[in-house]
Amino acid sequence: MSTLPNQSELATRAKEALEKCGVSSSGRLGSHKVLSPINGEELAALKWSELDDVERAVERANKDFLVWRSTPAPIRGALVKHFGALLQEHKEDIATLISLEVGKIKSEALGEVQEMIDICDFAIGLSRQLYGRTMPSERPGHRMMETWHPLGVVGVISAFNFPTAVWSWNTAIALVCGNSVIWKPSELAPLSALASASLLDRAIHDLGAPRYISQVVMGSSEVGAALVDHHGVALISATGSTRMGREIGPRLAQRFARCLLELGGNNAAVVSESANLDLAIRGIVFAAVGTAGQRCTSMRRVIAHVDIIDELCTRLEEAYQRLPIGNPLDDNTLVGPLINGAAFALMQSAIETAKSEGGRVLSGGTRRLEDQAHSAYYVEPAIVRLDRQTNIVLRESFAPLLYVMPYETLDEAIALNNGVPQGLSSCIFTTDQSEAERFVSEVGSDCGIVNVNIGTSGAEIGGAFGGEKETGGGRESGSDSWRAYMRRATNTINFSGALPLAQGVEFTV
Repeated sequence: MSTLPNQSELATRAKEALEKCGVSSSGRLGSHKVLSPINGEELAALKWSELDDVERAVERANKDFLVWRSTPAPIRGALVKHFGALLQEHKEDIATLISLEVGKIKSEALGEVQEMIDICDFAIGLSRQLYGRTMPSERPGHRMMETWHPLGVVGVISAFNFPTAVWSWNTAIALVCGNSVIWKPSELAPLSALASASLLDRAIHDLGAPRYISQVVMGSSEVGAALVDHHGVALISATGSTRMGREIGPRLAQRFARCLLELGGNNAAVVSESANLDLAIRGIVFAAVGTAGQRCTSMRRVIAHVDIIDELCTRLEEAYQRLPIGNPLDDNTLVGPLINGAAFALMQSAIETAKSEGGRVLSGGTRRLEDQAHSAYYVEPAIVRLDRQTNIVLRESFAPLLYVMPYETLDEAIALNNGVPQGLSSCIFTTDQSEAERFVSEVGSDCGIVNVNIGTSGAEIGGAFGGEKETGGGRESGSDSWRAYMRRATNTINFSGALPLAQGVEFTV
């Protein structure tokens, strides 16, 4: 593994990237340390928002929403278009901050920024396609239609693993729909959030849009809770753990607010006896170890046919031995660090539990960092072979930990795929058309994302992103996900000059 950069080098790079995006660190100085998982050392120290800051942000957001909602949608799209252009101009700067804060390798960090640019492109077209329907009325001289209107203030709570992309998915679409947005980013990744929000602020200024349609509040869970509980916030879009969703959902329901939840995943690949194993190995390895296994769509389980499981495991072990692990800023690195020591401890605990349940570690699981002076956690991605789906497999381990299990019939494989509380992403590797069709049918995978001959991660923005069961049921990004940010009204227009009632009801005054 290459030598890790020192604290001064990383802090300087962070400061330079922030300044290029228009963020002055002097106005944000405070006591809350931002650490880099690359070496475990401090990147910056920031000032967190107070609860009063949340109150002021919501008040300003609601005031400017009243102006923004009446702005024609194509003009709202022009703002998002300008924001996308600024992201393209500062793609390297945002990607640098993402790598520094969450440890993504360079190509994945650049890919995250590209997702932001892509969702802006999608939202620009959407700004001219916020369609309703016209329905036939049973009454002569009447027309029925539905219209869609913005909700108000949208609160976005994002997680560390995609520190900017998920915010952009919500924000680009919420803005073209006519809402204002308040973002509470992860406390583990505030710098990339400040840089991204600064570029949107610049776009707002350049186009003369209302100043407070986009705001950021920084801080711990108390700040997020204040946003969740505020009656001036119409929708909370929250990405994180299932535990977090269980806390947020009832609180929003209590005040009849809307929620859009993107929670845990426990994603599986079914590998058929007919599968192209070259394709399967590539898809499995990237999905399992990309972002050091810290994606909600990371592959956690492989359900392999008994006739090919031995060969598959051997080839996976060989592929894992060749993985370059180390400094994510190096071009040749494929696997960067875990976010912190707590993530490493959870991975170790899961491996020990799996072993106690009969699992056999085929590869990895150990910490790679030799120099214990660094508080960084580089681990060898682990493969654990099991004879069945044990209790530990039902829980998501947010680390590069892959369980491999056998199956004999496709019905059994589908039952294993569906036999976990989460329902985000799934896939099957097969050259049998019948197996592929069954897996994506109503009797197949119960996940929100169901793929054939491609891994569980790497979703495109054109499709709706989200999952079922304990994943929360929310949908973001493409397709008709825009409807989550709007309210629907059914309109009946009477141009008959008379007043016939529905269902032929007679009523005389």
